[in-house]
Amino acid sequence: MKPDKIYKISRIGISFFLIFLVSCKTEKNAVIKNKSFVDKVYPQLDTDNSRWFFFSSASRPFGMVNLSPDTEINSDWGGGYKYTTDTIKGFSHIHEWQMSGVSVMPLTISTANKKSVFTDFYSKFSHENEKITPGYHFLFLDKYQITAELTSTKRVGFHRYTFPDNAQKAVLFNLNTILGPCDNTNGIIEKNSDYEFSGSLVLSTNFRRPKPLTVFFKIKFNAPIASIEHDSSTNNYLVNLNKADKTVLMKVGISYTSVENASNNMEQELPHWDFDKVVTDSKKEWNNLLGRIEVEGGTATDQRRFYTDLWHALQGRKMISDVNGAYPDNTGDKFRIGQLPLNKEGKPKFNQYNSDSFWGAQWTINTLWGLAYPEIMGEFVQSLMQYYKDGGMIPRGPSGGNDTFVMTGASTTPFIVSAIQKGIITEDLENIYTALKKNHMLNGIMGKAGYEHNTDSGGGLKYYINNGFVPYPIPEGEFGSHQDGASQTLEYAYQDWTLAQLAKKLKHDDDYNYFMARAKNFQNVFDKTTGWMRPKNVNGKWLENFDPYQYEHGFIESNGAQSTWFVPHDINGLVALMGGKEKAVEKLNSQFEEAQKLKFTSGTSHDAELHPEFSRIPINFGNQPSIQASFIFNFLGRPDLTQYWTRNVVKETFSGLSPSTGYNGDEDQGLMGSLNVLLKIGLFQMNGGTEANPEYQIGSPIFNKVSIQLNPDYYKGKKFVINANNNSASNIYIDAIKYNNLPVQNFHVSHQDITDGGELNLEMSSTPKR
Repeated sequence: MKPDKIYKISRIGISFFLIFLVSCKTEKNAVIKNKSFVDKVYPQLDTDNSRWFFFSSASRPFGMVNLSPDTEINSDWGGGYKYTTDTIKGFSHIHEWQMSGVSVMPLTISTANKKSVFTDFYSKFSHENEKITPGYHFLFLDKYQITAELTSTKRVGFHRYTFPDNAQKAVLFNLNTILGPCDNTNGIIEKNSDYEFSGSLVLSTNFRRPKPLTVFFKIKFNAPIASIEHDSSTNNYLVNLNKADKTVLMKVGISYTSVENASNNMEQELPHWDFDKVVTDSKKEWNNLLGRIEVEGGTATDQRRFYTDLWHALQGRKMISDVNGAYPDNTGDKFRIGQLPLNKEGKPKFNQYNSDSFWGAQWTINTLWGLAYPEIMGEFVQSLMQYYKDGGMIPRGPSGGNDTFVMTGASTTPFIVSAIQKGIITEDLENIYTALKKNHMLNGIMGKAGYEHNTDSGGGLKYYINNGFVPYPIPEGEFGSHQDGASQTLEYAYQDWTLAQLAKKLKHDDDYNYFMARAKNFQNVFDKTTGWMRPKNVNGKWLENFDPYQYEHGFIESNGAQSTWFVPHDINGLVALMGGKEKAVEKLNSQFEEAQKLKFTSGTSHDAELHPEFSRIPINFGNQPSIQASFIFNFLGRPDLTQYWTRNVVKETFSGLSPSTGYNGDEDQGLMGSLNVLLKIGLFQMNGGTEANPEYQIGSPIFNKVSIQLNPDYYKGKKFVINANNNSASNIYIDAIKYNNLPVQNFHVSHQDITDGGELNLEMSSTPKR
């Protein structure tokens, strides 16, 4: 089938393709006149460096189903939809942190492939015959001459396949295979009627998620099922649809609790067969969220990249609860089905979520969600507290109903404290405080290194409490990942400071003083003789032959030069150790000058950080530990350098639209997308918004105007607007600031002022103001 005929198959496909062409047509049209923000998203961004949960197409915001094609299946990193691989290996429904599942493939059966269909079913495809927009994916399977279209609701995948004339039609269910981070095993199918069947499979364990999880599914076709064949060697199933029309529709409902709930999810979310309506509804849902932030000015590419960044900030972390509030609880010795609390209408008050780490969230989703999406932030706090109610601990990276203990520290503490300080969470504060404090004490999550499930020694918390620092190495041995004592000390000190702010709010004065004292422990790993943070052994002796540019020797996914600046709660204290602001400015500015030679990242992918040259970069915007660095200059009395370096980072590192680059490192689940949004609108929170009436640092927005719609359920104001007058690629410096016509002197504005609504007016200039 020729490409020009392929495009005629789908009205939706045609409209998306034409909009794509129009939006790419010219850079001169700086503001695309329509309000279809979703059409500016470029989903293929950085998909050469894909990760199992990185790419998204046929999904809803935070939906249980993340339906998309898989071109690589035998890995987590580099798995899923990898742009440079030209072979489709299936369409799977779950692309999530340490989870995968329910891979299907439409086929045509012929004499040539009848005997090999269970083992030789992959198909080539071409990006020339592909269209992708949030909520929709269209492509053409060359081997079978099948047009495949994908969309979804929150918990239901919806497929539309157009087969060639007179084809023997079938769908292969590849239920027993490796998919990304884990094996799919024990897959079974049971026919329920001529049009539907149900089944389940088990997600095998790995060292991150050591408990198995069952995925239940319900399948419905709009055509009769002729037969279901089972192959014992692969343990997969072939569903034959001989009498179907040329176009076949298939619905796949998912649940982690039961087939009945998978069926109910489908009945509640997708009772009809109108594929185009679901695509349209999905587009509206994405558009409403993306439209919370409207930007004007810049180039068309600037705008497209901005909404792609914002799209990334609103995905990745997925719900695991059903429509009725049932969810998998794996926190105990035995698996149980939990039930979320219901409101007066009998609907769940919130959803239960999976999530990769909140490590680095203090500089990303804390600020973005807290300002533009407070309802999302609030729901995630409630979900984290549900884990505490079930298992006695607030997790830092739950998957499959239990914590994976990804990364280190108590990274959810700043997230939750920020939500409280911004007035998003107002109830049950004492119980929340108790839960957070537990994580900061012995036998809490701070004692656990990365993926340390059965012990709590790798975090070195007892040494941190008793000696004021985490030693490197920990003398008892290896217990988990990231046992890097200097970084752990810095991380714990910051997180202790954030908990102290909540203690102060709740008038727990003794706790406030205790955690504020611990928050000064960063001083214990600063070596004044070298001017760097430096690891110590258990006896307090500095690491010998110390090289501040050596990667991960005492520092987590970073080096000493990068991590030296990880004191977001007490920059003045850090500056005093360095000998004053002038020396600190000189030091940090020279690090940026050196980092610019490598475009501010350790190569173009996360694994490139191990490269002997790239790993020695002094500032790295490809991973979380130093992404705050450009805004430190605001605190050093040099806002002009914040403006200069932030603009350069955006220009050289985060401006392109290409499958080969985009985030140049570890995007995780929307963290780097969120960072990009904040850098580009010129707002940042150094301590993660955890102080009373949190402050936003003012940077240099790349757009002439930014309008943020404020949620009236949480905030008094209707809109917060940033006007950057005389803004351009050369006018990057701020000459004067007014908020609601009153002068702003110190390059920051409070959360209360912003959420009361108003206009921040920046007068831009090509000359730095000192």
